[in-house]
Amino acid sequence: MKLQNKTALITGGTSGIGLATAQDFIKEGAKVIITGRDETTLNEAVQQLGENASGIVCDAGNMQDILALPGKITSLDILFCNAGYGKFAPIEAVTTQQFDELFDVLVKGVFFTTQALLPLMKEGGAIIFNTSVVTLYGSPYASIYSAAKSAVASFIKTFATECTTRGIRVNGVSPGYTESKGFEKTGLSAEQIEGVKQSVIPTLPFKRFGKAMEIAKAVSFLASDDASYLHATELVVDGGYSTIK
Repeated sequence: MKLQNKTALITGGTSGIGLATAQDFIKEGAKVIITGRDETTLNEAVQQLGENASGIVCDAGNMQDILALPGKITSLDILFCNAGYGKFAPIEAVTTQQFDELFDVLVKGVFFTTQALLPLMKEGGAIIFNTSVVTLYGSPYASIYSAAKSAVASFIKTFATECTTRGIRVNGVSPGYTESKGFEKTGLSAEQIEGVKQSVIPTLPFKRFGKAMEIAKAVSFLASDDASYLHATELVVDGGYSTIK
């Protein structure tokens, strides 16, 4: 029960890594608040998580929703900025709408969610950002997604410098290829998604995608006192993909 008597907020907590992290936080003794854009999906996730979970409808790319968050929360020990997804296209095909959409959710949303909730964070608390190993190498069709996630990786360092005096640790988890419903938001067809998976899996050291719970366990570690001397660190959880070639 490493998170006993802790209160955590997880953005984008209705599926994938966010939902798995909520499950593990609760298992470790925390009370968890999750956010999601769709009220029906949010309510279903809260029901699945049980009595130690609650939900707030919040679009991570909508400033009005973000600015309303502090009025719905009393205090926090843990903030996991997880909400987000990727959309991929060659340079020539990227539109200003796609650019703004990803940066609004992945960069602007992360920054202002943290800004809004920082006054509610307790001393000894932990902020965790979800980044991506895509920032560690060049990947075709991922120019905008990679740039947005690189900005989040930068937040880990810059936020840490300001939160040190508050006694709040700031770290990030950097997942590799992970089984998630997030693939459905990429704009690719089911056939294209399956094609990507079949082409990628042989290049992975363990010949499989990571599981959402495997990423969640790393987030729980960063949120707990077991990581009390980890600060301004990005923990890569990719099965060695970004290092072993």
